[in-house]
Amino acid sequence: MTYFAFLRAINVSGTRKIGMADLRQWMTDLGYGEAKTLLQTGNLVFDGGSRSPRETEVFLRDECEKRLGLSTEFFVRTADDLSAIIAGNPFPREAADDPSHLLVLFGGGTATPEQEDSLRARIKGREYFQSSGCDYYFVYPDGIGESKLTIKIIERELGVSVTGRNWNTVLKLGAMILG
Repeated sequence: MTYFAFLRAINVSGTRKIGMADLRQWMTDLGYGEAKTLLQTGNLVFDGGSRSPRETEVFLRDECEKRLGLSTEFFVRTADDLSAIIAGNPFPREAADDPSHLLVLFGGGTATPEQEDSLRARIKGREYFQSSGCDYYFVYPDGIGESKLTIKIIERELGVSVTGRNWNTVLKLGAMILG
């Protein structure tokens, strides 16, 4: 089964640096083989083997720290999961008009409706979001860099860890195996 792994906060502002060739080699060394990467932000596509996505997240996180000395989280989804994320986008107009301001936040768990309401109450700008299981679609109409709706606030209010990819990146990853 084909898996996607999204690494959290690597190669950002000179911290948690790892080359994509090194990341692919590390995956090969772990027995995954044929791992592919996209961009420098830690997007992996690989054969998932016999572990479940959750088991794979834990295994990769632990091995990354042990073998590479890099502490980061992994968010693993199957090809079917990614296909459903793409097909289930609740913001098709935003995806067509301004895909770089539409983010998918891959979560490490599912927030409660109360947690989502708490986050909505914290939004000070024009941002908005919708959840789909443990993944979240966020729209930043005025840009991400200037927004007060940060990952730190999102994680605190939702009670889950997340890592984000813009819609263009999500589609490129989908095209790597979904066509």
